[in-house]
Amino acid sequence: MNFAKLMGFPGSTAKALSRSSSRSVQQLTKLCHSLMSERGEVSGVHLASQAQLSYDSLDAASRHAFFDTLVREFSPDPDEVGLRGEAYRDDPSAANLAELQRIVEPPRQELFRRLNMAPGGTRMLVNMRRDLLDETRNHPQWTAIEADLAHLLASWFNRGFLSLQRIDWTTPANVLEKLIQFEAVHAIQGWSDLQRRLQADRRCYAFFHPALPGEPIIFIEVALTRGMSAAVQPLVDPLSPISDPQEADCAIFYSITNCHPGLRGVPFGSFLIKRVAENLGAEFPRLRKFATLSPVPGFRAWLQQMVESEVRHWQKLGPAVALLDGSEWLDDRMLSERLRRQLEPLCAYYLLYAKQGKEPLDPVARFHLRNGARLERINWLGDTSSAGIRRSAGLMVNYIYRLEDVERNHESYTKQYKVTASHHIDWLAKRSVLAAESTARAELPASQD
Repeated sequence: MNFAKLMGFPGSTAKALSRSSSRSVQQLTKLCHSLMSERGEVSGVHLASQAQLSYDSLDAASRHAFFDTLVREFSPDPDEVGLRGEAYRDDPSAANLAELQRIVEPPRQELFRRLNMAPGGTRMLVNMRRDLLDETRNHPQWTAIEADLAHLLASWFNRGFLSLQRIDWTTPANVLEKLIQFEAVHAIQGWSDLQRRLQADRRCYAFFHPALPGEPIIFIEVALTRGMSAAVQPLVDPLSPISDPQEADCAIFYSITNCHPGLRGVPFGSFLIKRVAENLGAEFPRLRKFATLSPVPGFRAWLQQMVESEVRHWQKLGPAVALLDGSEWLDDRMLSERLRRQLEPLCAYYLLYAKQGKEPLDPVARFHLRNGARLERINWLGDTSSAGIRRSAGLMVNYIYRLEDVERNHESYTKQYKVTASHHIDWLAKRSVLAAESTARAELPASQD
């Protein structure tokens, strides 16, 4: 029997492993089985620490082999699940239900709990989920492992364990460095840029978790303004004048960043926005509006896809979309206005009607609508940076959080997938060429092809 069959690895994975890598996977697997059979706490912590060091030393091919092992050796026994399921169906007692639940839970969930006993164990598991998220599209057999980790991390990182802290210029330097490192929406260009974002008319808040001391889990940046901002460049300009926050009537959430890819999808972003809005409302009673200034990251890619799909009416829009690849239109007022008349309605249509399943295609829209916000306004040239043009055609969106409406909007979205939007957004969408195309198709006689 060859080594691949002996170890139970798929042939392609085994071929990619060197002899030393295969020994590392064997060693880690042995540690995991020992950890599962250990009953002593001190010995368990020692084994978990050894397993953590072993996992951290794996190269990509070895990690893949280890993930295959987690599927093969730490999944529920199908025969046992079937037997317990039949027993519960024949006698749906509390005891049979408890036994079925025990058998159905994958043993690797208990393995992950025990790995979490070691110092740094939580970080290891967060990084493991990050590694899985990067690869599950190509390795769907690992989806169950990722789901197990997501289930546990959602429990460990619920808001009861998170502490909200304001970040200011007196915050320890190691935390400030993390903001510069992780800011994913509007890059922070060094210390002077960061200092401006922490001045009197700005706020930054972060959630922290006791298992990851000194590291923000997620942070949000806020500008205190007069009126609802339509463009982000004035908000992130390090040379912009500092205004009196007591005169502000609007809090603009212009950036929210998850610092750990392995925690993607763990739903604490919504808690952060609501907590910050409550804190700001208590600190500044004059604030009347809490709104975002958000990118539309999928819009440009969707535009390109629609152009390439040869949908009717796109003959007129193809050249306009092509203009976005250059920069001359930004300085040409007439050309810019012509693009605005074409792209704003399309963006409204995209946000209301382009779908991923039953939800909006745009990930930022999904996030805010799920949290109970209302889609309020589309801002032309809201972000004229190269990144803003590349991902959103320069457009930005205001989502409004009215605290008295958040729960109702959230319920409406989660139950009916209703996109709560202003009348202006709806009016814009109806002016788009795609709406005209849909209307034209609907008006065709039923006998026509």
